[in-house]
Amino acid sequence: MGYYDDHSQGRYREQRGNRGGFFVASLVGAILGAIIVIITIPALSNRGLLPYKIDTNQNTATDTTSNGNQQNVIHQQVSYDVKTDTTNAVDKTAAAVVGINNIQSTSFWSDNNGDSGEEAAGTGSGVIYKIEGNKAFVVTNHHVVEGATKLEVSLTDGTKIPAKLLGSDVWTDLAVLEIDSAKVKKKAEFGDSDSLKMGEPVIAIGNPLGATFSGSVTQGIISGLKRTIPVDIDQNGVVDWQSEVLQTDAAINPGNSGGALINMAGQVIGINSMKISQEAVEGIGLSIPINSAKPIISDLEQFGSVKRPYMGVDLKSVSEIPAYYQEEALKLPRDVTYGVALRQVVPNSPAAQAGLQELDVIVEMDGQKINDVIDLRKHLYQKKKIGEKLKVKFYRDGKLKETTLTLSSEKLQ
Repeated sequence: MGYYDDHSQGRYREQRGNRGGFFVASLVGAILGAIIVIITIPALSNRGLLPYKIDTNQNTATDTTSNGNQQNVIHQQVSYDVKTDTTNAVDKTAAAVVGINNIQSTSFWSDNNGDSGEEAAGTGSGVIYKIEGNKAFVVTNHHVVEGATKLEVSLTDGTKIPAKLLGSDVWTDLAVLEIDSAKVKKKAEFGDSDSLKMGEPVIAIGNPLGATFSGSVTQGIISGLKRTIPVDIDQNGVVDWQSEVLQTDAAINPGNSGGALINMAGQVIGINSMKISQEAVEGIGLSIPINSAKPIISDLEQFGSVKRPYMGVDLKSVSEIPAYYQEEALKLPRDVTYGVALRQVVPNSPAAQAGLQELDVIVEMDGQKINDVIDLRKHLYQKKKIGEKLKVKFYRDGKLKETTLTLSSEKLQ
């Protein structure tokens, strides 16, 4: 290369004159280097010094030298056998993650007699968690099976099996299906979601966008523990529940719902449920912790519904009631702007037997302040059991009162 300052012109001429010599020397060096590499690589591989294995299953061809003698030419195939915690975890669980087809009746495909036909209304994922005799049990999301007239499970080998819905729970977004176990080869193992740590690696397995991408595997970390996400159950614009979920940045897309979130031991620690899908948001997937899901799954499998304590009241948060009605109808003191108003009390229910009436406002349960309907439901469903006593403080006609009721098992509030 030339130098362009005034003091280097002589050097530039010298370099140009010696260029031919340098080229010959470089060519000889390259040839010698190639010969050394060809001789050395097999030797290093045999000594175990390379980070990968040279495949010993070699294809041998016959070539002819210039003097007519034949010699063997070895064509080496290099393979890299990857075995990591990730691949081991996937191998352990992937076959237990299935696809779920939600089939619904439709008038669009009706025949000449006016009878309605059926078509796939959506797809999701599920996890085979139990095999018992000729039955296998699958957990998935409530929203995956909602509205279905028929359900179909697709195994990893493409086999499709009719499924029976045993039970579904809108509050936790979980459902349990039953299928014939004849062709089921593997079930998943549940782990311990309470032992998870922030930053712990996790893997999501499911069927994003349906059968085309069935069995997809994505990896990320636990981005958050015990996140609470507002849920509008009846789609009326009012938050009915706060779902407690795990947050992960493992990619979760439509169709992943109901699939498995697993740890590095291949254990299911979450049931993938939803993601934050705003335009400016990326990498926020949400999964139901398996420890929260276990009792729900058990109830759905055994009883077809979740056994929760029942009061027998229709509820509305005071914060949703205009201030005028808080004073005139509920007759609340002006400094009481929280609590849950009873719009209706079911006759002979635990609430009715305890003396609660329409327009009473519950402000405390078992010494815990009740701000709104979500607080009441969480206390009732997460801290109380059927048959237990429940102490309630409430306002009636502006006066604070107290009663105790015995919880029974009936439909949800």
